[in-house]
Amino acid sequence: MFEHKTILAVITARGGSKEVPRKNIRKIADKPLLVWTIEEARKSSYLDKVILSSEDDEIINIARKSGCDVPFIRPKMLSRDDTTAVEVALHAIEELNESYDFVVMLQPTSPLRIANDIDGCIELCIKSGSPSCVTVTKNDKHPLWSYRMNSAGILQQFIQADLGKVQRQGLPEVFVLNGAVYITRIEWFKKVKAFVTNETIGYVMPEERSLDIDTEFDILIADFLLKRRMCERHE
Repeated sequence: MFEHKTILAVITARGGSKEVPRKNIRKIADKPLLVWTIEEARKSSYLDKVILSSEDDEIINIARKSGCDVPFIRPKMLSRDDTTAVEVALHAIEELNESYDFVVMLQPTSPLRIANDIDGCIELCIKSGSPSCVTVTKNDKHPLWSYRMNSAGILQQFIQADLGKVQRQGLPEVFVLNGAVYITRIEWFKKVKAFVTNETIGYVMPEERSLDIDTEFDILIADFLLKRRMCERHE
């Protein structure tokens, strides 16, 4: 609870993954990927309840052993490649059928996120009065320097601009979603069925905690960084 607002956290972890098979239970720094998120969620000062949404028996067993509540099994129809995070979160709210003011969605693919990031995002959302807040990180590759490539290999500017007159230092900062934390007021969320709208504010996280695992290379990076973090904590 924060400022008398009750907060539910939903960790979303399905069994399927094309790019990295069984990604959510892959061992990273000697723990299944999922466990890193469960442990940080349990350290949060504000989350009133942390639950898992999954259709996969192995994932569910790992979550329960790690102290995460699994009050229901997600339907297979909500565990497909085209299932959206919004659909999963709305289903969890409805299936749990308990009263909360806010819901926080946490994806296991952000294992470098820490409890302070979760709590900071919660604080910013509620104190600002915003209906939703998501974590972002600064994008050091400005979209003005982004290009498409056509079938002939010719580069075409993604955003049309005269780059000869653009000074990189004078450009405004740009941010990208990092997928680590999504928080929204539940009644608003039920109406708009979206985490991000033109009312959403961003909570800035550092690049070193913003890795979103999608490839085998990402797993190598996360493994290295988490092992380094563990060593630093024991020094």
